[in-house]
Amino acid sequence: MQDEKKVYQHGTLATLIEGLYEGTLSIGELLKHGDYGIGTVGDLDGEMIVIDGKAFQITAEGQVNQISDDVLVPFATVHFNQPDASIQFENVAGNVLEEQLLELYPYQNLFFSVLIKGTFSKMSTRSVAKQSKPYPELTAVTAKQSEFEEENIDGTAIGYFTPELFQGIGAAGFHIHFLSDEHKMGGHILDYHLKNGVVSLQPFSSIEQHFPIENEAFLKDEMDIEKLHDEINIAEN
Repeated sequence: MQDEKKVYQHGTLATLIEGLYEGTLSIGELLKHGDYGIGTVGDLDGEMIVIDGKAFQITAEGQVNQISDDVLVPFATVHFNQPDASIQFENVAGNVLEEQLLELYPYQNLFFSVLIKGTFSKMSTRSVAKQSKPYPELTAVTAKQSEFEEENIDGTAIGYFTPELFQGIGAAGFHIHFLSDEHKMGGHILDYHLKNGVVSLQPFSSIEQHFPIENEAFLKDEMDIEKLHDEINIAEN
């Protein structure tokens, strides 16, 4: 049986902020550690979502592609889906839903996953374009992001809550991606309104943080911690 209390992450959001987009772990290896999750593809080529053990890329053009096992990723978070709690919600804005989750469950100091399956009366997402070396910083990339919006769309949203204490490993707060049931629309969620659906939560007692120790750019990078938090907030919101 897989460890339902552990979340696995390759790379950190801080490395993306620094512009380290080179793929350093294969999808095949990543999926050994989880069947649900989120991330991005090498060269920052779009947003990624993992559902039922399959990884999908949402490109800057809005195209959805299933990702083969040999594709490399610079940053991804996955877990084996075995939720502790599931709640039915109707007619609720995304920010209100997230506030209610933290009121209902004392998870503000934990990493936990959020899985939402249902019909969304509004879904607004973004994706970013493939980058080339020398890579720009993430804030420069997201300033030119592609944005998509749909109404009354069925799909799955999956993501994670990162406690404020661990800003840099991820983005403090909720970080959620979306994929429609028809695989026609998805990406990093900017805003949403849930018409009706089920929200499942899975708190984690441990995080396995995997680093690209053979990647020269990562080993030599000197992060500017003072500006890191501000740039995470700019890039991820």
